Amino acid sequence: MNSPQFTAEPSNDTVEHGITVGDVPGLRSPASDAGRAPLNFDVIIAGCGPTGAVLGAELRLHDVRVLVLEKETEPVSFVRVVGLHIRSLELLAMRGLLDRVLEHGRQRPAGGFFAAISKPAPKDLDSAHAYLLGIPQPVIVHLLEDHAIQLGAQIRRGCAVAGFEQDDEGVTVELADGEQLRSRYLVGCDGGRSTVRELLGVGFPGEPSRTETLMGEMEVGVPQEEIAAKVTEIRETHKRLWLRPFGEGVYSVVVPAAGVSDRAEPPTLEDFRQQLRTIAGTDFGVHSPRWLSRFGDATRLAERYRVGRVLLAGDAAHIHPPTGGQGLNLGVQDAFNLGWKLAAQIRGWAPETLLDTYQTERHPVAEDVLDNTRAQMELHSTEPGPQAVRRLLTELMDFDEVNRYLIEKITAIGIRYDFGEGPDLLGRRLRDIDVEQGRLYGLLHRGRGLLLDRTERLTAGGWSDRVDHLADPTAELDVPCVLLRPDGHVAWVGDDQQDLDDHLSRWFGEPATG
Repeated sequence: MNSPQFTAEPSNDTVEHGITVGDVPGLRSPASDAGRAPLNFDVIIAGCGPTGAVLGAELRLHDVRVLVLEKETEPVSFVRVVGLHIRSLELLAMRGLLDRVLEHGRQRPAGGFFAAISKPAPKDLDSAHAYLLGIPQPVIVHLLEDHAIQLGAQIRRGCAVAGFEQDDEGVTVELADGEQLRSRYLVGCDGGRSTVRELLGVGFPGEPSRTETLMGEMEVGVPQEEIAAKVTEIRETHKRLWLRPFGEGVYSVVVPAAGVSDRAEPPTLEDFRQQLRTIAGTDFGVHSPRWLSRFGDATRLAERYRVGRVLLAGDAAHIHPPTGGQGLNLGVQDAFNLGWKLAAQIRGWAPETLLDTYQTERHPVAEDVLDNTRAQMELHSTEPGPQAVRRLLTELMDFDEVNRYLIEKITAIGIRYDFGEGPDLLGRRLRDIDVEQGRLYGLLHRGRGLLLDRTERLTAGGWSDRVDHLADPTAELDVPCVLLRPDGHVAWVGDDQQDLDDHLSRWFGEPATG
């Protein structure tokens, strides 16, 4: 069942990612490969949440054969509202998905994210999508899954990964029902309790949960004005309580879980009522819950994102408290970073170290998210010390530079990957600027690189099968030319053809011949 694309990448990679066959858990030597099953897929993805669905779609943009396995037989039924931050909205715009997603979401200002300190968004954020989009979780999962299917990804529900074994040519994945499948690579997008990560033997250090919180969506029985006044009063001292309206009498309710039912049991509406009465003196007449859940503040980060032919993304690679609303966004952004690199490896044009840059770029980003959520959780404490720090930070956020820095951190538009010495724009994402053909992000729908050339004298030459070229002297840029990666980050800035060629080779491999 081999296809021509499998011949593009050398099969002799018993030493990969700086490790030998004997160093990799479950990796067999070539001598033990007799009778090995043929490769069914290029990539198998475990988990069809937002991260897995986005990764599947990104791979399909490059004709990679993808199978996404989801252990649940049906999509989640509860209607939890999640928030898409600026960078995630930009990435969706790059793939032509944003308009479809906006139809199902509700926009609100991009402010008040850090530790729920109520400050408006700074003026003139560097994005055409400077807002938060609240959208029901089942809706965004369905939209992303449908996008992957439309591009040709196969999705199988009710299929749990029970084991796998990797070798010098691929990964044999065993399902819970005993079926075995073969692929070139396996990616674990299977959540904080990732089976793939555990079987891979990758450490997941960090801190266990110390504080439990109840979260749910339900209807209320008192007027909105009364709720707003009471919540404002209570939040002067209890930062971990909020009631936030979502329209039609439905509220998102968050309360501390201390003193209620056992953490191993799902919470009940009575648990919410009890905590609301304890803290606020009233339960606000809550009733008719849409969904109820419990979360802790466990904070963990995988030691490695890749071992041989097995990789981790999303919650399988990192978990943290939901304060700031970064979790789903962090995973989706992992997928956009990994997708084109893994596709390049499979298609045979990836530079030697390209796939390794997935970890070197995304692991520090996750470390930073874990640190800022730790800080935010401390600022939610009712103890005098953290409250004093919170008051000081609240004052500091009146300075535009401080407020802007924290908003850019939470929304991921402040990320700068380390591409070496160069202009400040190097390694950063480029906003959706005006170009001759409309908007920049409209040129990135195919997931290819892009040379944006204001000099009209450069060329992508032998890389034209991987990189598009737009000569546009009117482009809204203050530099001569930029080379964009498929994830929208600036890989090169300049106006010299030889320097450009060197960077094209660095990111997009050797030029095509003939």
